[in-house]
Amino acid sequence: MKFDILITDCTLLPAPGEEALISSGFIAINAGRIAGLGPMAECPSDATGTRIDGHGQLAMPGLVNGHCHAPMTMFRGLADDLALATWLQDHIFPAEARQVNPDMVYACAQLAVAEMLLGGITTVADGYFFEDEVARACADTGIRCVAAQAVIDFPAPGVPDPARNIEAAHRFLEHWQGRDPLITPAVFAHSPYTCSPQTLRRAKELTRHFQAPFFIHAAETRDEIAQIADPMAATPIRHLEALGLIDRDTVCVHCVWADNDDLDILAERQAGVVICPQSHLKLASGRAPLLAMLNRQIRVGLGTDGAASNNSLDMFREMDLAAKVQKVMPCDPVAVPAARILEMATNGGAEALGFGLGHGLLAPGSPADLILIDLQQPHLQPFHNPSLLVYSAGAADVRTVIVNGTLVVHNRQLRTIDLQASMDRVRQLAISS
Repeated sequence: MKFDILITDCTLLPAPGEEALISSGFIAINAGRIAGLGPMAECPSDATGTRIDGHGQLAMPGLVNGHCHAPMTMFRGLADDLALATWLQDHIFPAEARQVNPDMVYACAQLAVAEMLLGGITTVADGYFFEDEVARACADTGIRCVAAQAVIDFPAPGVPDPARNIEAAHRFLEHWQGRDPLITPAVFAHSPYTCSPQTLRRAKELTRHFQAPFFIHAAETRDEIAQIADPMAATPIRHLEALGLIDRDTVCVHCVWADNDDLDILAERQAGVVICPQSHLKLASGRAPLLAMLNRQIRVGLGTDGAASNNSLDMFREMDLAAKVQKVMPCDPVAVPAARILEMATNGGAEALGFGLGHGLLAPGSPADLILIDLQQPHLQPFHNPSLLVYSAGAADVRTVIVNGTLVVHNRQLRTIDLQASMDRVRQLAISS
C-alpha cells in the first residue's frame, strides 16, 4: 500500500483538548490528507512511501495562529514599552509610511513564515497592506494562510487615496479567490476608530459578496469608544452590531474590553473571536474575558499579533501565558485548563477562523497539517499528559512540520525557505530604511 508520507512509532495526540494519547502509533498521508492513523499494530505491513521515524516524538495537529501582521517583523523591537495609541500614532504608522513597499512586505512576511513554521504553526490569519505579497510569500513557502487585505480611512501603503480602499480590497479578493488551495482571501478592516461607518459597511458588503471572512480589531483598549468619530452605540462591539457587521463570517480580534452585553451579541451572531494575550499584556490593554467567552460557547482562537507588539510569533508562549493569566483573576487555578487552551490553538482556532470540520484534528480525511515535537528534552520529561505542551514545550521543540501533505520542515530544517538569505534580506532592508 503506497502513501506519500508514513510516520511510524510516534506518540499520537489526534484531538487536542482530549487527553487520549496513542503511545506508539502511525500516520499515513496521501494527496494532502490523512489517509489513516492508529496504533502501530494496525499499520499496514506493506505500507510504502517517504518514511519518518517518529520514535521519541509526539505527533499532533499543527498550531493555528489566529491573528498576525507578518510583515511587521521589520518593526520587531522598534517601539517597545509604549501605550497603544502612542505606539501606533508616533512610531508604527510613521514607520509604515516610510518603509512599507511590496519588496519589504514579501521579504518580511517570508521571515515571519519561517519563524512560524519552525514553531509548529501550520495556519495563520494575516492582515496587512500589500497583502498580495503576503499571500504570495505564504503560497511560496507552504503555510496555510487566511490573507486579509487591510482597509483604513487614511493614506496607506499601496492605497494612497483612502477613497479607493474598498476597490483595492475587491481586486485582492478577486485575484486570490480559488487561486491557491493554501490561501483563503479575506478583508481586514483595521478598527472602528480608523474606519468610518460607511467604510465598514462597504467592506462587509464586499466580503458577503465574495463569501469571504471579515476581520476587525475591536474593544482592544478601555477608551476605544472615545476614539470612534461617529459611534452608533455605547461600545465598539455594539457599534459594529448597529452597523450590521457581526455574523458568523466576522472575526473580532482582541475583545479585551467586551462586556457581558457585547459577548451576548458575539455569541448570538456566532462570530469568531481571536485573543492575543502577549500583545494585550505588553501594550497594557488588559486581559480578555476568555472564560466568559467560552461559557457562552463563542468560537475563540489564539493569535500572536505582529512581531512589533509581542515580540515573537511563538504560539507555545501564547498558550502558556493565555492559560496562566486567566487564573490570576478571579484567583482560580482551573479557570481555563491547559487542555482547553491547546484546543483553542488547534481545532478551536481553526473553527474560529471559519474552517470546516477536520481542520486542527488528526483523523482520516482531515487536511494533513501536523507537527512532530521532540519529547526527548529535559523539560518534557516525564511526559505525564498533554498539559506539558502548554506549560513547558517551546517552539524549538518542533522537529517536523507538514502542511497540506507537504513536508516543509524536517529535523528543524526549512525545506521551502533559505533562512539565512531571508534574515540577511530583512536586515539589509532595515539598515537601508
